[in-house]
Amino acid sequence: MDTAMISLFPPPGAFYDSAMGSVSDTLNPDRPAQFSDDAWVEVLSAMDRTYADLVSYQEQLERQNAELEEMQTFLTAILSSVSDVLIVTDRTGRIARTSQSLEQIAGPGRSVLGTPVADLFDEGHKDVVAAMLQTVQDRRRTSSFEANLMTAEGVEPLDISIAPRLDDRGRVDGFVLTGRPLGALRTAYAELRQSHDALKTAQAQLVRNEKLASLGRLLAGVAHELNNPISFVYANTHALERYAGKFEAYFARVQGGAGREELIQLRQDLRLDREVANLREATKGAREGAERVRDIVEDLRRLSADGSGEKVAFDLAETVRIAASWVLRGMKQPVALEMEPMEPAQVLGRPGHIQQVVMNLVQNAVDALEGQADGKVRLSVLRHGNRAELTVADNGPGVPADLGAAIFDPFFTTKPVGRGTGLGLSISHKITEEHGGTLTLCDPPDQGACFRLTLPLELGR
Repeated sequence: MDTAMISLFPPPGAFYDSAMGSVSDTLNPDRPAQFSDDAWVEVLSAMDRTYADLVSYQEQLERQNAELEEMQTFLTAILSSVSDVLIVTDRTGRIARTSQSLEQIAGPGRSVLGTPVADLFDEGHKDVVAAMLQTVQDRRRTSSFEANLMTAEGVEPLDISIAPRLDDRGRVDGFVLTGRPLGALRTAYAELRQSHDALKTAQAQLVRNEKLASLGRLLAGVAHELNNPISFVYANTHALERYAGKFEAYFARVQGGAGREELIQLRQDLRLDREVANLREATKGAREGAERVRDIVEDLRRLSADGSGEKVAFDLAETVRIAASWVLRGMKQPVALEMEPMEPAQVLGRPGHIQQVVMNLVQNAVDALEGQADGKVRLSVLRHGNRAELTVADNGPGVPADLGAAIFDPFFTTKPVGRGTGLGLSISHKITEEHGGTLTLCDPPDQGACFRLTLPLELGR
């Protein structure tokens, strides 16, 4: 209570004379009155206010004590549950609080409270810790470094972060050190790298599986394409074998000393003059058939390439022609294919991967036209600035508006079960991004679906 307020109370021995309306001193009756009734009422009011303030302060103090206890419990729970090393120091760098993980690492029974935090580390890092504390205090900014913590079994390398504790005036009032054992950190990095490698392997496997699925749909067309030139070569080789038999018979008679007349007659009987011309045609036909087989095998080799290795420059228009022609060879229904305009466009990338993208787009267009008598697929390659643009459009049912946003999601497909993996467009989109291009769903010129693939031209060519 305020001392000025206490002085307002009557001194010992005083009494209140109601008749005189004053306070008199029993020891000194001649002393004049000190207070009026209003002054006494004011004293009592001041006492009531003071008592009310004391009650309010008491209640506030109890609330703050409860909050402090709750915060203390919360802080204790944090310090006991964190797995990383946590150290709280005062402004001089002496340890005020630690987490239980520090005791587990440094060794049980080791008392560190009140000791300099630098003493926790080996001789080679004590000065480093002290210097970092000073740096954090000067800059008032978090800093990180590595240091060896002394343990019962030796040293434990830690990745340490030091943050300043600031008071209400913004001054450094202490430090908070957090440290993670580098062994666990490096193990986590190794596991992350292993997971990333596994993810890349799985992605490459998905690409190969999707490519094999695309090639599997083309087996019928491949068999037909190979059968024709091989049959042509086979027929011409039989003709060559027959011609060889006739010439062998003729030259056998020549070596046998047959006369001129006999040889002339034999030549006429064997029709050697006609067979010589036929021989040239059979040889030419066999060569053309073999070259056709070679070209087909080369196309297949390019289609089955994994697309790995260095990127090379290639003509997008030519790649589109080869990929589209193979899709149409394997289809089981008549579909009109229009490839105009097809401007030459040199792009940089992996032709095998881009061929797979084109095959997926064309195959999806052909599948969408199943059962449609007037099915048509239109391909065009144009150059726009420093980019090449491929458009694949069909006149099928198109893509519903509510499915456009999910069309490139993995495993999303509108085909019946067993007819599609739902990975074709997703993989195509990923391959396109890896080549620095874009693959989007565009507005068709009339009806149906339309996809647009853009790739950067090689050095702007």
